[in-house]
Amino acid sequence: MTASLLQAPCLHRTVLANGLTVLVLENPVADIVSARLFIRAGSAFEAPHQAGIVSFLMGLLTKGTATLSSMAIAETVESVGASLGTDAAADYSVISLKTVSADFPEIFALAATLLRQPSFPLDEIDLERKLTLQQIRSMQEQPFTVAFNQLRKDMYGEHPYALPGIGTEATVADLTQGQLFDFHRQHLRPDAVVVTIVGRITPEAALAQVEQSLGDWPVAQAPSSVLELPVVTPVGTCSMVTQDTNQAIVMVGYPAAPVKHPTYAALKLLNTYLGNGLSSRLFVELREKRGLAYDVSAFYPTRLGLSQFVAYIGTAPENTATALEGLRFEVERLQTTALSEDELQAAKNKLLGQYALGKQTNAQIAQLLGWYEILGLGVEYDQEFQDMVAAVTVGDTEAAAQEFFHTPCISLLGPEKFVAPVAATQA
Repeated sequence: MTASLLQAPCLHRTVLANGLTVLVLENPVADIVSARLFIRAGSAFEAPHQAGIVSFLMGLLTKGTATLSSMAIAETVESVGASLGTDAAADYSVISLKTVSADFPEIFALAATLLRQPSFPLDEIDLERKLTLQQIRSMQEQPFTVAFNQLRKDMYGEHPYALPGIGTEATVADLTQGQLFDFHRQHLRPDAVVVTIVGRITPEAALAQVEQSLGDWPVAQAPSSVLELPVVTPVGTCSMVTQDTNQAIVMVGYPAAPVKHPTYAALKLLNTYLGNGLSSRLFVELREKRGLAYDVSAFYPTRLGLSQFVAYIGTAPENTATALEGLRFEVERLQTTALSEDELQAAKNKLLGQYALGKQTNAQIAQLLGWYEILGLGVEYDQEFQDMVAAVTVGDTEAAAQEFFHTPCISLLGPEKFVAPVAATQA
């Protein structure tokens, strides 16, 4: 595929009469068609007492309709060697499928039925609840996850991003079939859906398939709910979780720009510079030179609302204080120590190279196109993002660091004798 998806002559965008958006990109190289059905409903749309309902609901979409059991659905997909799955994120949810071209109409029609007409069988709800609760309890035994959940809670407070997408034991235990039907009725509607289809299929055939399966989906009568995310006022905190672990987890989190903010590209480059790979600044300085890290990196998720820039390190418990000091120093020094032109160019090359490699397959392209559309960025953002990255200057990265790399939230996890004294110094 070309560097920009928009340069491909076969990209077609159509909005159906019921408000559903369809994006089709013909790519005849392989006899494969990948599709995504994006829904503008993620964990950010949940009420606090229903945390986890989107993930729970998406997991149940493939477990039954009025006429199909979960076994019948699985057999239909597996009998032709196709794949079909669901996922839920903070700002959206998605049904994914991949088939050979000849089987696409059947599997897409099945996915459309699952989207529109789930039955949420009570026995499947009970099983999904049991599995979800087991997963939540298992996550409580993973030090990184525990430390990150604490950091997220401290950073976001009452914001929907504060809770893990999977929910909590209390909220998942209370989810009911009625709540699932209510949420489905409110949020899974044609004007909140984006369908992307990429592969060996003509735009005309793809659009005809979508029209056949989803074109008669009635327009929702109630206006779509407007997601109003609460304002988060950054407040520096330090929390600790005491566990008798062989290593301490140290995290620092800084409130960071949402995707539509002017500094988004600069922060993506700083994330690449600090925490992306074996040549990143954090890896070289804290692991290679100082021997402090078992694992060290940074991440900056793309969010519609306020995001977070997180740097973390796994270290020997006795090195907790030194690791925290090193982690904060490497991030916060960027407020006053600008990247060199060579460092900035290296970060650009790495980020844009990985970006290009991330859209080689039909599935990757279908994911990217739908993601941009469901976030309200439009398919033009594929080229816009690359242009924004290329245009970032050294001054832009320094300004982004000055705007965001202060007032961190700190999360510490490890043996009490090592993490408690460090936490006390941050109070």
